[in-house]
Amino acid sequence: MDSLHHVPRPPALSELNRPALEALLIELFAEVAALKQVAAEQREEIARLKGLKGRPTIKPSGMDKGTEPSKTAAPEKRPGRGKVSPRVIVEEILVEATVPPGSRFKGYEPFLVQGLVISASATCYRRERWVTPDGRTILAPLPEGIAGHFGPELRRFVLMHYHQGQTTLPRLLTFLRSVGVSISKRQLQRLLTDRQDAFVAEAQAVLRAALETSAFVSVDDTGARHAGKNGFCTQIGNDWFTWFATRSSKSRLNFLNLLRAGHSDYVLNEAAFAYLRERGLSGPLISRLAEAGETSFADHAAWQAHLRRLGIVAPAKPGLAVIQDAEQIATEGALWGSIHAHGFLHDAVLLSDDAGQFAVGRHALCWVHAERLVHKLDTFTDPQRAAQQRVREMIWDFYASLKAYRLNPDERHASALRAEFDRIFGQRTGFITLDRLLARLRANKTELLMVLERPDIPLHTNGSENDIRCQVMRRKVSAGTRSGDGRDSRDAFLGLAKTCGKLAIPFWDYLGSRLKVAGHAAVDALEHYIQQRNRYA
Repeated sequence: MDSLHHVPRPPALSELNRPALEALLIELFAEVAALKQVAAEQREEIARLKGLKGRPTIKPSGMDKGTEPSKTAAPEKRPGRGKVSPRVIVEEILVEATVPPGSRFKGYEPFLVQGLVISASATCYRRERWVTPDGRTILAPLPEGIAGHFGPELRRFVLMHYHQGQTTLPRLLTFLRSVGVSISKRQLQRLLTDRQDAFVAEAQAVLRAALETSAFVSVDDTGARHAGKNGFCTQIGNDWFTWFATRSSKSRLNFLNLLRAGHSDYVLNEAAFAYLRERGLSGPLISRLAEAGETSFADHAAWQAHLRRLGIVAPAKPGLAVIQDAEQIATEGALWGSIHAHGFLHDAVLLSDDAGQFAVGRHALCWVHAERLVHKLDTFTDPQRAAQQRVREMIWDFYASLKAYRLNPDERHASALRAEFDRIFGQRTGFITLDRLLARLRANKTELLMVLERPDIPLHTNGSENDIRCQVMRRKVSAGTRSGDGRDSRDAFLGLAKTCGKLAIPFWDYLGSRLKVAGHAAVDALEHYIQQRNRYA
């Protein structure tokens, strides 16, 4: 108690005047709101661990739709469905009528009926077996597309309904058995995960083609379970492609590793050293890396050996807080150098929701997420609510101006928008929490106003939010994956299905082309379509 003798006692509430009491009350309201948020997050985590429902999501502010130009004209009548055009050959069957004598024939009245035939079939191929004079055995080959004891049409049906239809494995198994297919749960699981290297490789090729030719990519991540542990699924995409990868971490090292698109090398080039200088790595360490001579390293082991030779090591204790982790920053720089060495993201913009791991290269921020911070701010008095509403209206008007600028970019208009940005986010409202938030957003001016330099990029990450929804649905339907093959297959097929949808290619036709289904539609490699779209965009 003697050690606290010098600490002044808090004043009694009766000694405080009205302004002091109001300030204390607002401060306590803020602390209570923060504690409520912590308690809500803990309750949500407890509910998730118990398998219960979490708290409801907050309704979005609607800034993007609310800033669309109003339609003054009378709403047009919704067009009809139009003529039915089936994608199959139409079989014509003549239906005769019973008529009385003396009737006159007036032609035919067509009536189109579409149907679907679902039935199981089994074919036994009796393969000729010959022995040559020199003792060799020759076995007649199976028809194209036959790989295993389940035909390509069945494999296409399974992949289509599981990945794009979001069906669970038990329900799919029940359906197949009900139509007469003799298949076990283990066999069905193998159809989904085994020998899918070609699809995983094509998904990787899609990412490489997009990173080489796209003007921008939008990124996001969400939680994912793998091997009984919590992980993270990262999405990379734009208007023409979608790619997913599930890993145990969502650090910047992990993100840069994903941007290498399957390459394993580490490169020290001009892009790498520029990254190191930007991240504030000390000059002597940069000089040591530059003077070492070696610039390319085949894999992680070779890179680590190089760092050890230079005396660049991680902190002795992994949990110890350090001002600068030289090994991590150097590794990030070598990964960024590898990305540029392979021709990825040379002039592309990375669009994100302000998550720290995505802040690399030419980086732009989502305006919807920025406004959401103001929208979700806790207010306790009428002046605070009024200040919040006034700032939100200013941001909405500014967002509408940015939309108009994208349609007709002009340097004079860009200068006016920069000045308007400073006026909005540099103001003092008297609401301390709001003022701090505005100052924080003003510090992101370059990323938020990237659209003034690049009008071809979006103002939001709604595309990523929509893309990653299929991963969230898969997580809710089937929890997590167990094996590495299952994880990679799920990510690849969900990304390929999304990519096919963006390229207006039916996923059914794509699977038929890859699995060599009889009479399938020809679908070229997806990376070729992406390169063409970006070339003529």
